[in-house]
Amino acid sequence: MKYIAAAIAAGLAALAASWGNGKVISKTIEGIARQPESANNLRSTMFIGVGLIEAVPILAIVIGFLILFL
Repeated sequence: MKYIAAAIAAGLAALAASWGNGKVISKTIEGIARQPESANNLRSTMFIGVGLIEAVPILAIVIGFLILFL
């Protein structure tokens, strides 16, 4: 049962992070297409957002390991 719980935690976190990254990147591209002069500002903000989104699956993997080994 622990293996299923760890797999579900990691899988759902990866799914949510990929959906979130897709939304952030698509909205950034949309914003750059509307206002090309603000591309640098939007791009840097996007990288910060994507980095924060990517922290979620990393934390889910840590939680999965805690479920497995504790």
